[in-house]
Amino acid sequence: MVVEDKLPPADNNVVWHQATVTRRRREEQNGHRVVNLWFTGLSGSGKSTLAHAVEERLHGLGVRTFVFDGDNVRHGLCSDLSFSPEDRTENIRRIAEMVNLFLEAGVLALTAFISPLEKDRQKVREIVGAENMLEIFCDTPLEICEQRDVKGMYKKARAGLIKNYTGISSPYEPPTNPALHLNTGTATVEECVEQIIDLLRRKGVID
Repeated sequence: MVVEDKLPPADNNVVWHQATVTRRRREEQNGHRVVNLWFTGLSGSGKSTLAHAVEERLHGLGVRTFVFDGDNVRHGLCSDLSFSPEDRTENIRRIAEMVNLFLEAGVLALTAFISPLEKDRQKVREIVGAENMLEIFCDTPLEICEQRDVKGMYKKARAGLIKNYTGISSPYEPPTNPALHLNTGTATVEECVEQIIDLLRRKGVID
């Protein structure tokens, strides 16, 4: 019986291939720069609603975009992960790696994830580059999030039916220095969109 030699670690066998069509060239072709808009906040704070509203506005301006939604990615890319602290960290790591690929492809990536821990959001910065990540804090008081509760998750968490639920049985660490701090508890979606578009213009991402 022939026994195959065990391959050494991947990092000893895999060499990065440098493409000739670079991110910069793609940005020039697109006519705009790309960044990652990382929306963070409690469930019900308006992250997904706002991300899609911003994408709609950017699409109208001719900007290439894609929204990574927290629920959607758990139907595919991260369907094997639970909501344990370790798996939530891995969930964010995978998303950051995907975002990095989309940025290289010349696509402005909008990510709507609770991402409750600062250490995990810091890991995103390390992966995509701090200069490429604009953290947007969707700040809505817990009581308002619970009033919205369109998915009924807070009620289940309060009843003990869901463990490790952010804001109830699991902590949320607010960003200390976000690129944009939005009061999504009282401000309208359109008001928030305008602030984000203004941020992108001030950063020179779009004209």
